[in-house]
Amino acid sequence: MSAPASGVFRFFLLTFAITWGLQVPGVLAQAGRLPGDPQAYLPFAGLGMLGPSVAALLVVRQQGSGVGPFLRQTFSARGLKVHWLLTGALLPAVLLSAGLWVMRQLGRTGPLAYTPTLGAAVGGLVIALVEELGWRGFAYPRLEAKWGMLAASGLLGVVWMVWHIPMFIGQHVPLNLLPIMLLFFVGASLWISALGKRSGMMFWSAVACHWGAHLNNSHRALPGDLVPLLFHAIIYAALGVALVAGGLLVRSLKAARAM
Repeated sequence: MSAPASGVFRFFLLTFAITWGLQVPGVLAQAGRLPGDPQAYLPFAGLGMLGPSVAALLVVRQQGSGVGPFLRQTFSARGLKVHWLLTGALLPAVLLSAGLWVMRQLGRTGPLAYTPTLGAAVGGLVIALVEELGWRGFAYPRLEAKWGMLAASGLLGVVWMVWHIPMFIGQHVPLNLLPIMLLFFVGASLWISALGKRSGMMFWSAVACHWGAHLNNSHRALPGDLVPLLFHAIIYAALGVALVAGGLLVRSLKAARAM
């Protein structure tokens, strides 16, 4: 790969090797293809969530650019705008519940929200941090430099979804739902990128958006109820498109005024 995207392909390979290497044995045990209690494999599956962050640190170290500078730059909170973080964490969650409330008025039954326990909320924040260190701390800036925001967001969304497949299987999510999952992850990726651009803080915006998905987690309705996940996916895609379109409109107006 050329210089602007240097190391991203290696990062993807390492991420999948680490995560799938730790999680696939549990999936096989669950299917009866490996011996032992599937529950015994759960600690390894949990460690698999570290794949993106470990892979990013390994590639940074191999490139000789220094792990310390990478971490300081990624975790820097200089210029952080809290209102953008709250928007990323809460807006999709609120819209999901609002949409489910409207559907209830039209006769649909089911919960209006899929909120976590305190422990699950803390766990969701940890997951967001360790995933996004790799996805948006390392991979996204390099992909965007080479292909631009839309292509980078789309590619990363696809990779992000595929990376989750062992987790889907482990949680009994039918694989025929992958098209909806693809819309969900690509839509969320576009929303994260657009909000990160607007806020000027890609990593922390990504963490907030990612955590927000755990605060009102439509995946918890699966496999029996597909509606919350599909509506959630549409929300993410629509928000991302709206931010991108709004940014283009603002730039066009500024350019027109400058003429």
